[in-house]
Amino acid sequence: MKNFGIMFILLSLLLLISGCTPSTYEITGYTGSSINNEIPVPVNAKQLSVTTHSDNPNIQTGIKYELKHIGGEQGLYVPSDYFEKLFEAGWVEVEEERMGHVHFLKKRDTIIAIEIQEDTFEIFEMRQDFIF
Repeated sequence: MKNFGIMFILLSLLLLISGCTPSTYEITGYTGSSINNEIPVPVNAKQLSVTTHSDNPNIQTGIKYELKHIGGEQGLYVPSDYFEKLFEAGWVEVEEERMGHVHFLKKRDTIIAIEIQEDTFEIFEMRQDFIF
């Protein structure tokens, strides 16, 4: 009976400890996005949908990916290693135009918007005539 009590306590502690550790996303490498090959996307991100027609007249095309825990709880955290890869690929964030969890990046004449959520992110390529 005493062994059962000890096992119950150890199991309870194990569950408590594992339940309190933060969940993080893992990126195993990068590939080019199917809407624009110059936009790096984590290899292990699952493509959910492609937007070819939007109600927003500024969006040319968009794509939505799933990557568990990428934005942290409620999409509040910028995935710094992913943005580092975007910067290495030549994308520059237009910080003054950031709107919450929507980040605008520019490379030459192309502007993209990346919207980070809790388990998903969307990449939108803006129209050539787009002005902030």
